[in-house]
Amino acid sequence: MKVRDITSLIEEFAPLKLQESYDNAGLIVGREDDEIHRVLLVVDVTEEVIEEAIENQCDMIVAHHPIIFHPLKRFNSSTYVERCVEQAIRHGIVIYAAHTNLDSAQDGMSWRVAQMLGLERVSVLDETNMEGAGFGVVGELSEPIRSEDFMRRVMREFSVGAIRHSDIVKSEIRRVAICTGAGGSLIDKARCAGADIYLTSDLKYNDFMRHENSIILADIGHFESEYCVIQILFDILSKKIPIFAVRKSVRSRNPVNYMV
Repeated sequence: MKVRDITSLIEEFAPLKLQESYDNAGLIVGREDDEIHRVLLVVDVTEEVIEEAIENQCDMIVAHHPIIFHPLKRFNSSTYVERCVEQAIRHGIVIYAAHTNLDSAQDGMSWRVAQMLGLERVSVLDETNMEGAGFGVVGELSEPIRSEDFMRRVMREFSVGAIRHSDIVKSEIRRVAICTGAGGSLIDKARCAGADIYLTSDLKYNDFMRHENSIILADIGHFESEYCVIQILFDILSKKIPIFAVRKSVRSRNPVNYMV
């Protein structure tokens, strides 16, 4: 199997042209005509993940977050990014990232979270120029649920250690807006969509004051909201090439720890 055989399947689902201008999705380490035998699926490329790939003879890592966002000026093992890239090159491991293109693809990240929560009548929250593509979604529960109970359900479903939230200005939740990853920029979109709650992450202090007494703003954690990427990538690859070895990482973990 060639690298291009894997990347073409991912890009058929989430074209690279959907990525944001600041992003670095795509092939980061390796060449399109490199031969590969096993793929490891992860959220982030870390030293633990590189070790996992080596131990399991995986010669390609497909991640959500690009290991390189900014140009590297030197390779002297002084940062984890440099060490990961050095180890990947030394061991012939290809690194590929599907980031904001997968966030905005139809049936991508936020769509999967909506599916996991059982939302119905789901639509894009912030549309882009491509039909069906955009960031975030909004949908409805089949029946209203008490706000606190819904947030605890989210905690159980996504293994959330703690939810940071604004004032609980809604006693019940029916309409839910979602944006995986950092979604503070879509608060107004979620409110205008009539959502009772907006699930996202990386909200700033002042963001929690922007509820306008009409929506609950809930930060469920960046990693927690995006861990579903591993299953999305697994579904994309395993359905098209079922006999190829695709492995879900067991060392892809949340860098944020909670003391509660």
